Amino acid sequence: MKSDSKFLTLYAVTDSANIPTTELCRQVKAALEGGITCLQLRDKGLSGERLLHRAEKIRGLCREYGVPFIVNDDVETAVRSCADGVHVGQTDLAAAAARKLIGPDMILGVSANTVADALKAQAAGADYIGVGAVFATDTKKDADAVSIQTLTDICAAVDIPVVAIGGIKESNIGALRGSGAAGVAVVSAIFSAPDITEACRRLKALARQI
Repeated sequence: MKSDSKFLTLYAVTDSANIPTTELCRQVKAALEGGITCLQLRDKGLSGERLLHRAEKIRGLCREYGVPFIVNDDVETAVRSCADGVHVGQTDLAAAAARKLIGPDMILGVSANTVADALKAQAAGADYIGVGAVFATDTKKDADAVSIQTLTDICAAVDIPVVAIGGIKESNIGALRGSGAAGVAVVSAIFSAPDITEACRRLKALARQI
């Protein structure tokens, strides 16, 4: 799995604040039915046992569909829930420390918005780099804008796959063509869609063309 960048083609990231676990599970299952290739649980509103419970439920769904399950930021929850990996940002636990805690086999994703940060993350043991926000996004208003040229430069500089994130939707995904990105990470265009399954099918078809 780690050696195959295809798991990054359509990387769904939950925006699950204030959503009951049963509803989130419904949404995730719909996304899995639509063909997402990876699922990240991002929930800044929960921690401890409540987050662990949610992670275990989502992990179970992902296993049914053979899709990697990643936990955002919380290494302890990732390990305790038997997740496939964890994703950390530049202001979270350092990549090297995260790698030490999760061991060699779990997937480690790291956010990086410059070539220097991307190379540092690669050296620290990252399996993939997340770059964004490549487009304006309401999901994470504090995210720094990253040009498509910077995305392209990062893709060229590192030997590990790169996934683009931030405001990606059907109408702008084509702008990423030729950047070298292995795939796209999507939040609102999946989980705010009226028909999540159909939205994922369309997004996946477009993501395969970048």
